Amino acid sequence: MKFATEEELAGHHAATVRGAIEGIVGGLAIALPASFYMQRNWTYYRSLPPHLKALGVIMVVGPLYAIQAERRGVEFDKTTWTGAGKAELDREERVQKTHWEMLDTKAKLKEWALQNQYKIILGSWATSMAIAGAIVMRDRYQSTPQKVVQARMWAQGLTIGVLIAAGVLTQSSRASAHENRAVDHSWAHILEEQEKEDRENNLRKLARANVPVTASAPSS
Repeated sequence: MKFATEEELAGHHAATVRGAIEGIVGGLAIALPASFYMQRNWTYYRSLPPHLKALGVIMVVGPLYAIQAERRGVEFDKTTWTGAGKAELDREERVQKTHWEMLDTKAKLKEWALQNQYKIILGSWATSMAIAGAIVMRDRYQSTPQKVVQARMWAQGLTIGVLIAAGVLTQSSRASAHENRAVDHSWAHILEEQEKEDRENNLRKLARANVPVTASAPSS
């Protein structure tokens, strides 16, 4: 088992902080212009209290901050992988790439959906909520309290729909994993790589030990 050194911990921290800053900047670059646009063009948005507007910005910045910070941390960790562990991870990556290239378009879409089901669910929910809110708020024949009630009803219905979709995708993912279940032999591959490394290290040591030491001839 390899323990992280102080330099690696410091590098991981720096990479995570850099990712967090990138996520915050990217989130603000999306949320602030959108907020300014709605402030200028949407009467209902202008009537909202400042803390709700700030919450909308946070709901965009927060996920991007967390995702990018974790992404940079994982990228740094990959640069520190060495030896048999790195060889096994590279092998698994090649296997996954080969498997992906062998799939047809329909199978690729299905596998991508299963791998990104929570992103799809959350994105669909947010998009449908935004569309429903925009439609409700444009109704000139309803008062603001009525629009709020309508928006709440849409939110409840969409939330139930999202939960049902999540259940279907989760069940489909489990069924697919059960059908394509494979025995994990990664431990055996790692042992083989370690044995290979040990043999190469021993050969290098023997080669260094058997190098003849040539002494310079004495000058006459």
